[in-house]
Amino acid sequence: MSFPLLTATAALPAVGAIATAAVPAAKRTAAKWLALFFSLATLVLAITVLVRFDPDGDRYQLTESHAWIADFGVRYELGVDGIGVALVALTALLIPFIILAGWHDADPSPSSQLRSSRGGPKETGRPYHWRPTQGFFALILAVEAMVILSFEATDVFLFYIFFEAMLIPMYFLIGGFGDRAHEHGEKAAATQRSYAAVKFLLYNLVGGLIMLAAVIGLYVVAGNFSLQEIAEARANGTLDMATNTERWLFLGFFFAFAVKAPLWPLHTWLPNAMQESTAPVAVLITAVVDKVGTFAMLRFCLQLFPEASKWATPAILVLALISIIYGALLAVGQRDIKRLVAYASISHFGFIIMGIFAMTSQGQSGATLYMINHGISTAALMLVAGFLISRRGSRLIADYGGVQKVAPVLAGTFLIGSLATLSLPGLAPFVSEFLVLVGTFTRYPVIGIIATFGIVLAALYTLVLYQRTMTGPVKPEVSAMPDLRIRELVVVAPLVVLLIFLGVYPKPVTQIIDPAVKQTMSDVQKKDPQPEVEAAK
Repeated sequence: MSFPLLTATAALPAVGAIATAAVPAAKRTAAKWLALFFSLATLVLAITVLVRFDPDGDRYQLTESHAWIADFGVRYELGVDGIGVALVALTALLIPFIILAGWHDADPSPSSQLRSSRGGPKETGRPYHWRPTQGFFALILAVEAMVILSFEATDVFLFYIFFEAMLIPMYFLIGGFGDRAHEHGEKAAATQRSYAAVKFLLYNLVGGLIMLAAVIGLYVVAGNFSLQEIAEARANGTLDMATNTERWLFLGFFFAFAVKAPLWPLHTWLPNAMQESTAPVAVLITAVVDKVGTFAMLRFCLQLFPEASKWATPAILVLALISIIYGALLAVGQRDIKRLVAYASISHFGFIIMGIFAMTSQGQSGATLYMINHGISTAALMLVAGFLISRRGSRLIADYGGVQKVAPVLAGTFLIGSLATLSLPGLAPFVSEFLVLVGTFTRYPVIGIIATFGIVLAALYTLVLYQRTMTGPVKPEVSAMPDLRIRELVVVAPLVVLLIFLGVYPKPVTQIIDPAVKQTMSDVQKKDPQPEVEAAK
């Protein structure tokens, strides 16, 4: 029996979560280093998976299959295609940076320590435990394990379990470890964190419950949960779903994925969740967890329900277009840095979903590449914004000004993250956004033309954000602001390098994802439109 590499890649952060949580309360620094070690070890395994993956080989590789709940046809089945392996690598890459960026985010607050040392009232009745450091990093590793398994699962029921289970650690990360920079004090901050966490959980639970009904319906129709077996049966005609049945099942799956993505009008949980989270947790939400939604649209919606996917395409493209313009417009008017990034992400996810349902190879390749590039660019911008907020103690844009004069390295990396967000040529997101627009325009030119206005709005909100925070007179509150420290540079520098490298040379990623995209196009029986060339006279 070959070594279960995919299982090991997901199990290692799960073991790390347990080990980190078990570290004694007084050993906070040891817990941090242990979590970082397990995240780096997971990255090594993810790189091994990437190296062993053959883009020209079988569709699903490094497969594992074991009986699990035999009476209900549930199996422990794992496998990765080019899209899945790229997202596993992205997840494993970002988690060490998230841990490093949040190195002090779960430390006890000075006020809590002071009250405990004086024998006064304590936040929870236990000194130093009201923000347990071990729990913070253990929860991050737990989310990593569940996200990786979601990208690897080829059994629909197995995918559903981890698709839902990741909500639990995310709920506690949002509600229990929120941002300390709150203009209305700790009590108001706790109330807002609780609201954001509950809203996140309720939205995603409703989506998950609807998906559960669709999963059960799929089992009734197909008799099993194996993605590969059901897709093969659909392709060779041995499984013929009634039109209405397929459409209802598609809608059940798509609704859950649209909530996770997030797609307008199911997006409203995201700005609250990102605003109240620490910057690393905000990155975990939008750069890692939300990618499960768009990934699942490609893997499950298009592969299991090809006819229903084509039937729903016009409506989904309209919703994606609204997400692009609506998210960008609201980003322009934001006063809060984190909410601005949140609405910008809603706009970007609109581009991703538009590329998926354009039903062209350029659009789907661009959408998959967009998932990777958006993860890197959002991590770069949001983590630098987090460093900025931690220095000033405020998320409000109006509280900054002239930062580039006192912290030029911080301002420079913030500028690169901002330019990547607006998809400047030469930076990674430009390639993916260009492919999405080209792929959409070739089949739906009106949608493609309107979507380009999202680029104009992106330039507006990112450059205005930079101008108001980094340029102009130096405000007294930021005059003594320190520049990036060594740990923070270690976080930001590799992300900046990746943005530039993949902006100039995206081939290492595209050659992995393109074969999987071609197979997805084959699933929905779509071919790229042929260009209309006027015959030479």
